[in-house]
Amino acid sequence: MRLRATALLLISLFFVQFAQSQSNELIVEGQTGKLYLEHTVVAKENWYSIGRLYNVNPKELAPYNQVAMTPLVIGQTLRIPLGAGNFSQDGLKTAAETLVPVMYVVQDKEWMYRISVNHNKVPIATLEKWNHITGAQVHPGMHLIVGYLKVKTALSALATGGGTPPVVAPAVAGSAAPVVTTQPAAVTHAVKTPPLTTTKKTDAGTGKPVDSTPVAPVVTPVVSKPPAPVPKVADNSASATPNSSATSNSSVTSSPQLGPHFNGGAFKSDFSDGGKSANGQAGIFKSTSGWQDGKYYALMNNVAVGTIVRISDVSTGKSVYAKVLGQLPDMKESAGLTIRLSNAAAGELGETEDRFNVAIKY
Repeated sequence: MRLRATALLLISLFFVQFAQSQSNELIVEGQTGKLYLEHTVVAKENWYSIGRLYNVNPKELAPYNQVAMTPLVIGQTLRIPLGAGNFSQDGLKTAAETLVPVMYVVQDKEWMYRISVNHNKVPIATLEKWNHITGAQVHPGMHLIVGYLKVKTALSALATGGGTPPVVAPAVAGSAAPVVTTQPAAVTHAVKTPPLTTTKKTDAGTGKPVDSTPVAPVVTPVVSKPPAPVPKVADNSASATPNSSATSNSSVTSSPQLGPHFNGGAFKSDFSDGGKSANGQAGIFKSTSGWQDGKYYALMNNVAVGTIVRISDVSTGKSVYAKVLGQLPDMKESAGLTIRLSNAAAGELGETEDRFNVAIKY
């Protein structure tokens, strides 16, 4: 019995470590010149699929990790190099690439100058702009954006929310404006309508029809839900794990026409009213997060990254709680907007329009 208990404990510890290694954030390791990410191998992965995920030549991964290019083992940890080909700190990317935030966890007695020096000397002003803070606000345990992983949009799951609710790198002078895609919360497919049927009334004495009234058939629309989140969704909570949720899926109800319903979302309990408010128009950006776990996200200017905001739909009175991931992208589609919400959050509000009026508290 003691051996069995020990074995179960070891297995449990393995899975805890495995879940932590697959956290939703991309956490940078190392220092200037030797920056890297860590990836834990899961089922059906190989050198080539991991290379596509992080935009790295798979033939460079084995020598970088000082191992032979033999079949990978589930649970094996690989270091993913961050270099000029897949790491951006100037906002530049090609049209075929997407930028995914790379985070650093601030250590004890560490300030902006040291963080800058250790991460390719990225300007302190840029760090402050990306994270909507000043140097005096840095504290141990804080998660800071120190750059962006450049991945191929058509090849990497990280580009479509398998990595992240699309988070846009603030534009840097000389760089092209990033693009955020919007879409309705759910898509209703056309259903072929059956031909009209008729009901016939007959005379009780003669048996001849006396009236025919067309009756339209009942047609039920078929709605497709967006796919469930894939590991690596950008979430600024240090302990987030794939498909984790503050709300059990068994207690979740979904509206077939509007979207998920998590009673405001998983971040509701983390909301703290700081007495600040804003009113204006909200837009929507595409994200696979929130549909299964209730984790809603937002882009909003002049609000610190990680802040939980309450968004109330003026027309319906419904509210959701979302975590701010960054500022609004500098593009014409953002003109007149106060905030952008992930489409799952808009779905819970019952909104599918591109813009709608909201009241915000934070």
